[in-house]
Parts: sequence; C-alpha cells; structure tokens
Amino acid sequence: MPRWRLDVAYDGAGFAGWATQPDLRTVAGELERWVTTVLRLEVPATLVCAGRTDAGVHARGQVAHLDVPDDLGTAPEELHRRLARVLPPDLVVSAVRTAPPGFDARFAAVWRRYVYRLADAASPHDPLLRGFVQDVPATLDLDRLAAVAPALLGLHEFAAFCRRREGATTIRTLLDLEAVRVADGPLAGVVEVTVRADAFCHSMVRSLVGALVAVADGRRDGAWLTGLLDATARDSSVPVLPARGLTLEEVGYPADDALASRVDEARAVRELV
Repeated sequence: MPRWRLDVAYDGAGFAGWATQPDLRTVAGELERWVTTVLRLEVPATLVCAGRTDAGVHARGQVAHLDVPDDLGTAPEELHRRLARVLPPDLVVSAVRTAPPGFDARFAAVWRRYVYRLADAASPHDPLLRGFVQDVPATLDLDRLAAVAPALLGLHEFAAFCRRREGATTIRTLLDLEAVRVADGPLAGVVEVTVRADAFCHSMVRSLVGALVAVADGRRDGAWLTGLLDATARDSSVPVLPARGLTLEEVGYPADDALASRVDEARAVRELV
C-alpha cells in the first residue's frame, strides 16, 4: 500500500492527547475521522505518529504516516487541500506527501525535539501566552541549570523520570538539554528549555524539566539530579510540570537510503553498554 507522510501542528489544550480514546477528543481521533471521510475510505484510516503527545501538550512539528489503498485515485496534495477546509482551527496539517520507501513516522525517526516554556519571577507575565507558557513563582538561575545539565546527556536509564509501561524500556539517549532566556520578540524574558533525544518515555520531558527547575530555583542540588540516573523506577521526588508549557517542535529523520536500517535499529531493545 502507498504510504503518505503528514506534517501536523496542534494546540493541545483541547485534546486528550494524540492517541485515539473512546468518548474523548484526541488528535489522532480527529484526524482519522476526517481522513476517512474526505477520502471516502471503506476501512477507517489509521495514523502512526512520531511521538504520542500527552493531554494538553502542543505540537508544531508532529509527523505521522498513513497507508492508503492502491486504487485510491487521489493524490496526497488533494488530501492536504481537503483537510484544510474541514479541520478545526486548533489542528493543522501543513503538508501531505508520498513517503519514501522504508519511511515509518515512529521508528524511522532519529530524534525528537521538544521545548518547554517557563515564565519565572524575572519574566514579564503576558496573559496572551498563558496557553503555552507555564508560570513558576521563583527566579530561575540558569547558570545552576547549565552546570548540571551535561551530566544527563548520553545513554542513560531514565526510569526516575518516566511513568512505567509494562514491557517498555526507559533507556534513552539524551542529545541536547539546555535553557536560555529569550532576548527579544513576543517571548522576551521567557525561559525556553530545549530537550532533544532519540526517543522519550511517558512524561519524561515534563519530569526532566521539573527536576531542572527544582535545581535552578535552589530547592535541589546537582547531586540529587544526577543521582536520579541510578534509579530503576519512577522517583516521586521528581516534579512533573503541567502539559501546557510543552511543545513538540521538530522530528529528525535520516537520509532516504538509511530509513529502513533506522527502523530496524529503533525496533531493537535498548541496553546500557
């Protein structure tokens, strides 16, 4: 079956996450319903995404794929045009195109990049940003954060930061972890924490940022944070920040000729070496 790639953005406030759930409005549920309708599919559409965002989490760079019947007779660009006419304003498909051989939105991805936005005591608090910037009461010392963040980079067991799922590993490779205060523009003064990894487990980003905030506001020290890497289960001392500050910004993929090998690599069980 031909496979199409969809680039998707959404305001997560009105969705109970990505994954389809009975009687709840979700991103996948909304998309699959409209794709099925506008393409007049006999079998309901099923989308696979790069990262299943939680309830309330936003996305600007979500990627999904869709397998369509051989005899559909419709170009991907036509689906793009039709969806633009029917989707609600908090959900946008920015592009639909034929995926290259071996493409899998989830398993072919080599990294996902999230940004968590915070307004601390040193930030101007703009009520127009309240839907995607999380307020914190203290002033964040970004130098304290920068001093400890590098210790979390690389391949580690992140069980302390994840909600355990039966049979799922919590070993991940953290590629980037940094915080900057925006210098100018509409977000001037807002602290942006960028987290990039090969993959994430459930609630990992919001927990990582919650732990970094605890260090940056002086409630915890660096030894506590790095010590969490020795845990083999969720640590209740790690704060999980609210969803509204988090946005999936971008997903990275390898060159087309490396897609199939990346899928095989991603499906393999991660181990610490």
